[in-house]
Amino acid sequence: MAQPIDLRGHSYNRLAFIWTLLAGTFTMSISQSSLSTAYPTLMRYFGVPASTIQWLTTGFMLVMVVMMPVSPWLLNNIKFPVLFVSVLALFDIGTFIIYLAPNFGLMMLGRVMEAMAVGIMFPSYQTVMLRITPEKQRGGVMGMAGLVMGSALAVGPIISGIVLRYTTWQGLFVVFMVVITIVFLIALKTIKDVMPQHDSRLDYWSVISSVGFIGILYVVNQIGKLNVNWGWMTGLLIVSLLAVAFFVWRQFQTTTPLLDLRVLKTFNFDLAVLLTGTSYIALIVVTIIFPLYYQEVLGMSPFASGMALVPGAVVLSLLNPLTGKLADRIGFKATMLTGMSMIVLGWLWLTLVSNKQSLLAMILIAALIEGGNAFVMMPAVTLGANSLPDQLISHGTAVITTVRQILGSTGVAVATLILAMVTASHVKVTTHLAATLSGYHAVFLTFLIVAVVGWIFAAMLRDGRKAKAAAEA
Repeated sequence: MAQPIDLRGHSYNRLAFIWTLLAGTFTMSISQSSLSTAYPTLMRYFGVPASTIQWLTTGFMLVMVVMMPVSPWLLNNIKFPVLFVSVLALFDIGTFIIYLAPNFGLMMLGRVMEAMAVGIMFPSYQTVMLRITPEKQRGGVMGMAGLVMGSALAVGPIISGIVLRYTTWQGLFVVFMVVITIVFLIALKTIKDVMPQHDSRLDYWSVISSVGFIGILYVVNQIGKLNVNWGWMTGLLIVSLLAVAFFVWRQFQTTTPLLDLRVLKTFNFDLAVLLTGTSYIALIVVTIIFPLYYQEVLGMSPFASGMALVPGAVVLSLLNPLTGKLADRIGFKATMLTGMSMIVLGWLWLTLVSNKQSLLAMILIAALIEGGNAFVMMPAVTLGANSLPDQLISHGTAVITTVRQILGSTGVAVATLILAMVTASHVKVTTHLAATLSGYHAVFLTFLIVAVVGWIFAAMLRDGRKAKAAAEA
């Protein structure tokens, strides 16, 4: 294999480059889901209710959504080594603020800084890995990228549970700071300039109007809550929808769009967007809802509920590097149909058995759904990238990660809402445990329907390899 060359004509160690990139992204990704098992601890520490603490995760995802469309512009205008270490530094400073936070407001500020860093990093690292990898090898390489994204999301609550068992909640952020600082120092040596720059003016109107995504998701998160001013919320929703509509219109009108939405004119790319979003919803709902089930229904401790996620995370980690190569070998359609079938079977199992599940059954179901995610999420990203010209890959990955995050945030909000509403409606006529089980059953049925829709998307895929082979013949 030829020695890789950076834009300055200097050779570099591609393996060291990739592993540094993955190490930084993996650590930052863990922070997205790591607080779910720490909610009770943080509620007691800051003296705030669960609805407030939830914003440490929900708000994190909303800020990520706004930063993701900015990533293509940053990649085009800032040398990648500078961008990478700057993002690491932003995350490190935000984490340090959280560590010192005497109140919830300051902790939320630190989380916002972390979210800005992760929102830039998620699409950027995928774009860079796709650009430095030949198309025939992208499946396997993006399988490693999937290992980072999927496994980190699943591993977050596990690490949180372990740290909370042996130290305070601040210890979790000490771990993040230490690892990110080490990666920062290594990156100064290993990360090279591999992304060509195309200097352009930042379209501030697009940036401002993209905040409409936050407004929409904020309103979604208020559904089912008490004492909500729905007059004000309706106004906010209308303004947010108009802002998003302006954002979309603006991308087609300006010569240098913040997020080039022309990528959506490619049918297979559209299916890839929907598939990666569907599988991500399943993964994030399992990661957040299952620990709650373990604690509320099975009576397990936060540590035990986090450790119960280990088998699913292991399955996801083992399959991710393999599924990319499998997609290269047998085609994306067959691979993703397999994954969506696994996800459907997992939710179907939970839906058909409406009474209390055993711990073993829940662990096996989590492994089935998370394993299915490995067959879908990164192969979908690779399929989407292969459907686009190289100059649009950064915009394509930004679209995929933005939509995926919006759908993931909505999925968590919907799951939490359904759980609370159904449980509250049943608790008046039955026992608390039976009402809670009814709430979870409603959640499982909802996401079974979502998974079936995802399976239909997978069945609609066109096999890009066969189409390309026919064209060449």
